[in-house]
Amino acid sequence: MKLINCKAYAIQAPASHNGHGGEIFTFLKLETDTGIVGWGECAAQDAFQANWKPYISLVEGLFEKFVKGEDALAREKIMKKMYARFAAFHSDFIAACVFSAFDLALWDIAGKVCGQPVYQLLGGKYRERIRSYTYIYTQPDLPNPAGWKNKEVLVRHAKRFVDMGYDAVKFDPIAPVDRLGYPAAPWELSLSELEYAEEAVGALRDAVGRRVDILIGTHGQLTTASAIRLGKMLEKYQILWFEEPVNPENAKEMGRVAKAVNVPVATGERLAFTYDFQRLFEEDGCAIAQPDLGSAGGITESKKIASMAEPKYIQMAPHCWGGPLILAAAIQLDTCISNFLIQECIDEGSKGFFGEILDEPFEWQDGYFKTLERPGLGVNLVEEAIEKYAL
Repeated sequence: MKLINCKAYAIQAPASHNGHGGEIFTFLKLETDTGIVGWGECAAQDAFQANWKPYISLVEGLFEKFVKGEDALAREKIMKKMYARFAAFHSDFIAACVFSAFDLALWDIAGKVCGQPVYQLLGGKYRERIRSYTYIYTQPDLPNPAGWKNKEVLVRHAKRFVDMGYDAVKFDPIAPVDRLGYPAAPWELSLSELEYAEEAVGALRDAVGRRVDILIGTHGQLTTASAIRLGKMLEKYQILWFEEPVNPENAKEMGRVAKAVNVPVATGERLAFTYDFQRLFEEDGCAIAQPDLGSAGGITESKKIASMAEPKYIQMAPHCWGGPLILAAAIQLDTCISNFLIQECIDEGSKGFFGEILDEPFEWQDGYFKTLERPGLGVNLVEEAIEKYAL
């Protein structure tokens, strides 16, 4: 069974989607000479949001150079060939994002060939349902809940999600840019920023009690010293994790934070391939690993990362800032690994716009997804629907 054709898509979500998971989503479809097709998705975050044309040309070029004519089941060979000859044996994030889209599509094909969901090809079912969490997103009848702006609005949003059934919610208590509006991280937090963050987490803890886990998101914008100060201030609130406190480019500094604070550090959304995670784990840089299956190297690399994490008792909480195929791939992985903790999701996977482009919705209830049992990734895109939004 040979790979004969590939089509890349960049689609613009409607304004009603509110930018949840991004505004532009990048997919690809792989076709075989037997008629079986596989769908994949790339999660390059900001890289392709305003600059999607290079994604299309990269996919087309990589397919012609490295993938066309290959055995559709030779996933490891195809991934290694692209890693060696395009990424030049380097953990390049953009390369990993595009490779991930190919990898997801190849696993989708493999599952469809075998008539099995992907988790069965990865070791079989370990659990029956998948615990999920959500960012505290904007909702139609409430203003933006940015945690660093208004803790009262934050609490109102959080209660809405808890009432829906979530028992874990995440927010950012620190602004993503510094006081002058520059995105040039890292910076040293002021005392007022530290105190506000503590007050916001405290207000949320008071509102939801001990029955809900609080996850703290930061995006590497802190210095090591500031991250340690903030982490220590939040210890008393028993947060589930402190995410990406310093930039992921420096695993040693991440390790310094992890060793200095008595809260679990989570990181990994901006790491690529097993090699980045190897460096992180060698520095004891996290208690919770967060590879994104749309950018870490797909299912192939993420399963290896889970295996690397297991003997160090590191838990897996796959990142998902993207579309429904990344979530589906993550759920397939979550279903079969022993060290799974919790899964990030957006709009329960298939509300609104996501539901429109999927042939069948995810099943979510009371904070948990049901495992995906259809062959392949378990969901398919509706091509007519994504053509409607294609750029």
